[in-house]
Amino acid sequence: MRPLLPLGLLVAAACFGDSSGQRLASAERDAALKQPRTRQYDVRILRDSFGVPHIRGRHDDDAAYGLAWAHAEDDYATLEDVFLAVRGRSGAKAGKDGAASDFVLNWMHVRETVDAKAKSEIDSATWALLEGYAAGFNAYAAAHRSEVGDVARELLPMTPQDIVAGFVLRSPFFFGLDQVISALTNDTPLPGDVIEERGSNGFAVAPSRSADGKTRLIANSHQPWNGSVAWYELTVHSDDGWDYAGALFPGSPVPLLGHNKTIGWTNTVNKPDLVDLYRLRMNPANDAQYWYDGQWRTLQQEKVWLKVKMGPAVVPVSRMAERSIYGPVIRTRDGVIAVRYAGIGLVRQVSAYYQLNRATNWAEFRAALAMQQIPATNFIYADAQGTIALVYNGLFPRRAAGYDWQGVVRGDTSATLWGAYVPFDSIPQVVKPRAGYVYNSNNTPLRATARAEDLRGAQVDPLLGIEHRMTNRAVRAFELLDTMKVISREGLLAAKFDARYSRASWVGRVLDEVAKVDTSKAPNLAGAVRLLGAWDLVLGDDRPASALAFLLVQKLVGPRYRSLAMPAVVPALTESVDYLMKHHHRLEVPLGTLVRLKRGTVDLPLDAGPDVLRAIHGTLGDDGIVTGYAGDSFIMVVEWDKGGMVMSESLQPFGAAVTRPSSPHYADQAQRFVDKRFKPVLFTEAAQRAHLEREYRPGQGAALP
Repeated sequence: MRPLLPLGLLVAAACFGDSSGQRLASAERDAALKQPRTRQYDVRILRDSFGVPHIRGRHDDDAAYGLAWAHAEDDYATLEDVFLAVRGRSGAKAGKDGAASDFVLNWMHVRETVDAKAKSEIDSATWALLEGYAAGFNAYAAAHRSEVGDVARELLPMTPQDIVAGFVLRSPFFFGLDQVISALTNDTPLPGDVIEERGSNGFAVAPSRSADGKTRLIANSHQPWNGSVAWYELTVHSDDGWDYAGALFPGSPVPLLGHNKTIGWTNTVNKPDLVDLYRLRMNPANDAQYWYDGQWRTLQQEKVWLKVKMGPAVVPVSRMAERSIYGPVIRTRDGVIAVRYAGIGLVRQVSAYYQLNRATNWAEFRAALAMQQIPATNFIYADAQGTIALVYNGLFPRRAAGYDWQGVVRGDTSATLWGAYVPFDSIPQVVKPRAGYVYNSNNTPLRATARAEDLRGAQVDPLLGIEHRMTNRAVRAFELLDTMKVISREGLLAAKFDARYSRASWVGRVLDEVAKVDTSKAPNLAGAVRLLGAWDLVLGDDRPASALAFLLVQKLVGPRYRSLAMPAVVPALTESVDYLMKHHHRLEVPLGTLVRLKRGTVDLPLDAGPDVLRAIHGTLGDDGIVTGYAGDSFIMVVEWDKGGMVMSESLQPFGAAVTRPSSPHYADQAQRFVDKRFKPVLFTEAAQRAHLEREYRPGQGAALP
């Protein structure tokens, strides 16, 4: 049997086709950028003193046009990478890693699904929004041709279908489809940011529990600081009533979390079992046929042509993608497996997010989620009326009883082929708890508020496949929140920035294993065992064990996030000790000396680590420095006072000018991020003008009168 995509052999064997990559002539490529505009978009962009764009359009589609333009000003390079990915041409720029993603796009039938359904199923208001965003991106590319790469020049213009394809492609990777593919192919995980750390924190506090009678929401998603799933901050406004402050991923025409005037939400990644595997019974006489409901059926087979950059050339390489009635197929060493996942065939994710943006109360917000178009992710909600909620959102397949859905089920019967989802009312959710707060940090939905009001396991259908894990962040947050009679703003922020591991968490169990190490057989670990044995589980420069603990936990937390077996503690401890001794010649290294925030010429100490509420993940360098790359990213604190007026503050690691090193806003929030000092979110036009750096229309750099 052949694996899904053995790219090393695939690329090495490619010795045919046009080695020039069949590039268009320069004049033809430039002509592709000169697309006629179907209408004039009416939008202004106001940049504040931090460079954050405030998009003000006459209509919603005008605002979407300006949103795309502003984002491209700050991060065109990433937007282009996303565009190439949804067109299946990443390999032509990024080589074999990009080609792997291109194959998966085809394997998932993303473009076929979008082309067949998007125009007919997406409502006209959302479609106009998509058209506006695409037009804004195309206009920016046409006006800045020197930034446009050769591959993108061949593919432009962007279309609404491209934007929809981005949602269809990325959504399943947040609930683990990438891990399933990787496991089945015995290959390394798929490249790209979508498989980065899946941590996040979300807090909501009702007026009944807050010290000052305000409703509060903290959005604290843990994402990479760069790339296709890094947060981009903005506010967007239209005369039609679209008013929203928050953040989005590159390629999205709407914010994905934040607040409007009356409601707000944040997300944390959940990990229910939303991917099912089916063993196909193949025809011994024809390996393109499988047995299903008493007859042989033929796999749908498609030769996929990948364009793979090899040095200066782009080489075409072919591979076969196969599909069954269940979904895409992988040929493994142990047989032929079909894969079916939540949201397969759905194209209205962006419509649901647009409706969430426009919701004004809990009923409207709930109705948008009840569309059941967003395949997974927890929603932590709060609003001006004091309603708070946690929704363990997901598209849970209506699976037949009597099968082991945690394993590989029969792929020869319609009895295992699900087509519908559990109704929205039947999924786990906690709404308006008497305790006055809800919280999640990628933990089980059975722990969401005070224990007396938590859901019980018996209330949740086991066929939903919910997770039962508790992260350290969850254990620690409940230790803090449950002891607060009232939750003040100061107390809530102290909890959010807490840097302690709980003895009751999995990290406590790791320390128990460290204490059992026989140092007579491993004398090189004696100092580490003593140091960690005396540690109070708090990360900080004044805790001598912090650097060692950071390295140890980071080596162990990844497999835990991915629900894999915990690696042995002794090898991880040995590697951590060796790293410190090699580069620093001691174990007691100040945490801020080891862990740094680096951005251009900025180089600052960090005081946190993996799976604490103040989360930081880092890349170990050959120079003995761990450079932060993910964890706490865009953070927003939202408050509604007793009169229902909204106020918010935000923070991010770098600045608004994501890939513009020459901009003053490339790293102007870095010191604030290190100091935990929020900046105000300028939500009203008056506030935006009071801190105005410049105002302009797309294509006009000068300030407007």
